[in-house]
Amino acid sequence: MEVENQVDTWEGYVDWRHKPAVRGRHGGMLAASFVLVVEVLENLAFLANASNLVLYMAEYMHFTPSNAANSVTNFMGTAFLLALLGGFLSDAFFISYLIYLISAVLELLGLVILTVQAQSPSLKPPPCNAETSTTPCQQVGGSKAAMLFIGLYTVALGVGGIKGSLPVHGAEQFDESTPQGRKQRSTFFNYFVFCLSCGGLIAVTFVVWIEDNKGWQWGFVLCTIAILVSIPIFLAGSCFYRNKIPCGSPLTTICKVLLAAILNSCLGRSSSNAIASTATSPPPPTRISKEEEESEDEEPNTKAIEPVASPSKSLKFLNRAVAKRPVLNALHCTTQQVEDVKIVIKILPIFACTIMLNCCLAQLSTFSVQQSATMDTRVGSLTVPPASLPIFPIVFIMILAPVYDHLIIPFARKVTKSEMGISHLQRIGVGLFLSIVAMAIAALVEIKRKRVATENGLLDSPNPLPISFFWIAFQYLFLGSADLFTLAGLLEFFFTEAPSRMRSLATSLSWASLAVGYYLSTVIVSIVNSVTGHSKHQPWLSGTNLNHYHLERFYWVMCVLSGLNFLHYLFWANRYKYRSKR
Repeated sequence: MEVENQVDTWEGYVDWRHKPAVRGRHGGMLAASFVLVVEVLENLAFLANASNLVLYMAEYMHFTPSNAANSVTNFMGTAFLLALLGGFLSDAFFISYLIYLISAVLELLGLVILTVQAQSPSLKPPPCNAETSTTPCQQVGGSKAAMLFIGLYTVALGVGGIKGSLPVHGAEQFDESTPQGRKQRSTFFNYFVFCLSCGGLIAVTFVVWIEDNKGWQWGFVLCTIAILVSIPIFLAGSCFYRNKIPCGSPLTTICKVLLAAILNSCLGRSSSNAIASTATSPPPPTRISKEEEESEDEEPNTKAIEPVASPSKSLKFLNRAVAKRPVLNALHCTTQQVEDVKIVIKILPIFACTIMLNCCLAQLSTFSVQQSATMDTRVGSLTVPPASLPIFPIVFIMILAPVYDHLIIPFARKVTKSEMGISHLQRIGVGLFLSIVAMAIAALVEIKRKRVATENGLLDSPNPLPISFFWIAFQYLFLGSADLFTLAGLLEFFFTEAPSRMRSLATSLSWASLAVGYYLSTVIVSIVNSVTGHSKHQPWLSGTNLNHYHLERFYWVMCVLSGLNFLHYLFWANRYKYRSKR
């Protein structure tokens, strides 16, 4: 019995064999390090395709520049949106460990389909040259298009599952009941973005070079190998992981609270159906009911989660969900459930304010790549593929991430005398501001690029313009910095602020913001073309020649929208109160 009492387990967590996870044996930085290595390989495979896919669609599948850009943004948007599905399944039914493995197999299958199509000329439209051919190039269609999109969206499904489960799985390895554990978790999120960049660096240099010089099929082969290798690496850490036990569907809880509040409100308050716990002053420290106690999260000693005896005063409408006699027994809600739903609702405005930034980031893999393709991409005797341009923000992120974690944050902690140093919302705000600067720079660079084309009489020429592609690097640099500040801040903000039983789904909102941003980019392009294409005027963003686009005007529109969005963010960020301060 003495030996058994000495075994200290993590309550609410199990190992890979579904036995109780043991303190000192499961979790910690060692377990999280496997996740970081896997993320390098996963993002290598994803970004290698995403960064160069717009050129593959245009040159080999014969899409127009705007259609290729829209197809890529739709693919990437879907991949990130499906992270919500991965997060939901991790919270509700399966451990994140299993969700990752299933998703990795799906991404592997999609890459195999794309590899086969890229290898076989019969599965692609016939090659052509738009400059010399008298007949127009034939865009991919029929069964060939079906194969292309089946492969792409199978990859998207796998990527979504991985994005929705992997970062949460890594963050769950740390003990958030101690300051040391919370600091390690913050370091994990910084290095998670660092590892995203490491994978991206390999993708936009080595893999993109292989795709451009040796054939797209070899690029797909490398991506397939990367995912294949990541699976045994992830499995190698199985004996170290602590896996959080699913707590049931978070969407069911949200829907139940909202529906109960609406129905109880419609029926009105009566003596037989009074709203529970409406005292205006805090109640005495009494023992909570057994029912509410059972609904509490199973993780002990969590700083931000404590038993709630009565509903808070914020979002009072939802307090009506806690009734002594609910309309239906199935709609019985505990106070803790109501407070969990309130937290989710309060973080949604922050989520909405980051969408515009990700709409700007969508330009990194679409119009910016096409711009650089018209410019001089030589560096000495080396010709740099246009799709390798993201190397600039990637390298900057790889430098800034450890500097931020080891220098800036410790200094900020000493100055502010707080555990966080720089708050999550402050970090997100810096990213949003940098996106405004990036769009202004992008507009100015495009004005310069078109001026060079006009002065040299090369508006209709396929030859490279006598202007270095390094000019495009400036907008990449600022957007990359914005991505580092915002993505790492969002991941940690959603994970920390969300109720424990809803963390995977809430953290997936970081990727969903990317998804909606990519979709919004497509919508804005369509709206701009629709508004500017009236009468005899040509739409700003249509045609096969980028030199005839009014891309600089589009970037100014994005800059103005980003500025308005930043003001919107400041309003909600100033009103938000962190859970630890409520």
